[in-house]
Amino acid sequence: MQQAATGLEATVAQIAEWLRSSRLQHADETGLRLVGKLHWVHVNSTRWLTHLAWHAKRGKLALEAIGIWPHFQGRAMRDRWKSYDHYPCAHSICGAHLLRDCTYVQEQEQQEWAGEMYDLLLSMAAAAEQWRQRGAKAVPGYERDEWIARYFELLASGFAAQPAFSAEAVPKQQRRSKQSAAKNLLDDLLRRAEQVLAFLDDLSIPFTNNQAERDLRMIKVQQKIAGTFRSEAGATAFCRIRSYLSTMRKQGHPMLAALAAVFAGKPFPVAWGT
Repeated sequence: MQQAATGLEATVAQIAEWLRSSRLQHADETGLRLVGKLHWVHVNSTRWLTHLAWHAKRGKLALEAIGIWPHFQGRAMRDRWKSYDHYPCAHSICGAHLLRDCTYVQEQEQQEWAGEMYDLLLSMAAAAEQWRQRGAKAVPGYERDEWIARYFELLASGFAAQPAFSAEAVPKQQRRSKQSAAKNLLDDLLRRAEQVLAFLDDLSIPFTNNQAERDLRMIKVQQKIAGTFRSEAGATAFCRIRSYLSTMRKQGHPMLAALAAVFAGKPFPVAWGT
């Protein structure tokens, strides 16, 4: 593994460079146990490229150290993790995460608007897919406007359903009361409306961040089997090898041949992929 990791250093650096220049990237992170302590694996990927890197931190410090986000100028598909907001590229919010949040608010806080928002998001995604199959570049304006009007109607309904603020309910020592999950979701759906609905105006934008979640899956498999990495070098080797093999698989190369090329001293070249 160490030999392969050393031989792949330049290849993985090239993957990172292609990702910085990509039009659309998917990004996510997941926990990783390193010598028994929690660390994080960050993924940046496209249909053709995968880059995995670990860091002790989850937020901006890690994103700066990995070095893809600070130079990325395209559109990023991601969840609502605030550390991504530091970067001025275009952003899209994963619809699958929003569906989970709507389900939680409906089931745990019994707010009907959340169930209606769940249905609306799924209907918009289905409509976008239908137009995509017809070769359209965007949902037609007349239909788009109807979807967006319904979206904001549900937001208004949701805000109206929130309990009225009472100053008496907040202890004097407490500067700010904790918001409910429903209010947090409503605030984000309003503040990030363009990020949530961008897939209607550009049908090349997917509805979900499933690409990044698929690219992180082998990290979870490794953790289930081994439980933890025993050294930083081992974690680095795993991320480099997995970045290379995932990229090669996406680009149509047999895994065994791709790995054999590494030990022959000539890793397969990485093709450009948006």
